[in-house]
Amino acid sequence: MESTAWKALIPLLVGIVIAVLPVPQGLTPNAWYFFACFAAVIVGLILEPIPSAAIGFIGIALIAALGLVAPKPGDSIKWALSGFSNSTVWLIFGAFMLALGYEKTGLGRRVALVLVKVLGRKTLGLGYAVTFADLVLAPFTPSNTARSGGIIYPVIRNLPVLYGSLPGETARKIGAYVLWTALAATCVNSSMFLTALAPNLLALELVNKTAHIGIEWGEWLYGFLPVGIPLILILPYLIYKIYPPEIKSSDEVPAWASEELAKMGKITFKEVLMALLAILALVLWIGGGKFIDATTVTLVVISLMLITGVVKHDDVLSHKRAWDILIWFGTLVALADGLNKVGFVTWFAKGATVLLAGMSPAATMVLLVAIFFIIHYMFASLTAHTAAILPVMLAAGSAVPGMPVKVFALLLCYSLGLMGIITPYATGPGPVYFGSGYISRKDFWLQGFILGFVFLVFLLGIGVPWLLATQG
Repeated sequence: MESTAWKALIPLLVGIVIAVLPVPQGLTPNAWYFFACFAAVIVGLILEPIPSAAIGFIGIALIAALGLVAPKPGDSIKWALSGFSNSTVWLIFGAFMLALGYEKTGLGRRVALVLVKVLGRKTLGLGYAVTFADLVLAPFTPSNTARSGGIIYPVIRNLPVLYGSLPGETARKIGAYVLWTALAATCVNSSMFLTALAPNLLALELVNKTAHIGIEWGEWLYGFLPVGIPLILILPYLIYKIYPPEIKSSDEVPAWASEELAKMGKITFKEVLMALLAILALVLWIGGGKFIDATTVTLVVISLMLITGVVKHDDVLSHKRAWDILIWFGTLVALADGLNKVGFVTWFAKGATVLLAGMSPAATMVLLVAIFFIIHYMFASLTAHTAAILPVMLAAGSAVPGMPVKVFALLLCYSLGLMGIITPYATGPGPVYFGSGYISRKDFWLQGFILGFVFLVFLLGIGVPWLLATQG
């Protein structure tokens, strides 16, 4: 009880202390008070005195009641509920439903057993298998939530159980490593290809409008390859060292997996149905973007799962984790949107650029990209971050005499996928992997900080000289 009490007290104190400080110049009182509430929610999410969804819910309710975003009650509640109309929120929920289909039909277990039979002798081998599976899908799947949360996660979620690794005390046996590697891989791959992340396309449009610079698909890839290839090659091994699994290898497991496959017998009709529905989702996610939204695809597939009996209505209703994540992420999206609506994010970005006055163009560029990356701690949406901050940063950097604007624009764009690793809410698949229960809250924040730092070092340490040499 005492442990829970101090965890609840600290977020409240953080919010109160910020609120009573003088309002910074350039900000309205409402914007400052909103930031105080936002900071309290984020600290609460880190310490988690009560479930994350409840923390977000309370934060939204308080801000809406105080009218900090919109003074009119009707507009205030519209903002509070706006996160639940966000397509990514429902895409995340859909990923859990697809995983449920894999579980209920047994298809997930069958695919996992096949992977274990072929690659399960070494845990590191599984890490590379997951990484390259995401890499193959990335160029054709603009939604990393659909790719990682809807395709990769439902399959690999079945792997840890085969090794006796479950959420909680046994999570570090193998489950935490495999799932964390999958999330990290999709973040790198999201920056590798222009079409691997929806905000990449938005960023390209903003760069074109703000700086009048066009970037082609091949040019994007060429610019990131010296950063992306080394990262992809070392990523499973790096995580293997800094977040090691307890099970390194097992000669018996592949043989056991073969026996279990034999026990399962021939593939069932429901497994075939689930496989066909998964293929339908994949095809539409890859090639149907012009006529059907990725989230609509997910909703249609879930509907077909219910119609065909792959899952039952009661199965959907009883999936507490999926509904919990839906509420949690829906409130975070609204909170991040509110931070932008009250003008706090723009004020912060402009203030940061003023501090860089008098520095060399190269140093200014590096610091602005780092700030752009770090600011994402305040966002629960890469799209919102891109729309709100990228034009501000690009305009500020372009005003610096001697700035290589195209190189600067590319670095900002490349950082979008990479920054998805830093928090449980930084990118669409994040809540899916956090919701699995395998990666603890503490580990997610700590490992996210470590990998975020590594990703940023690679981007700036390799990307800057490479782009200056080829584009500058």
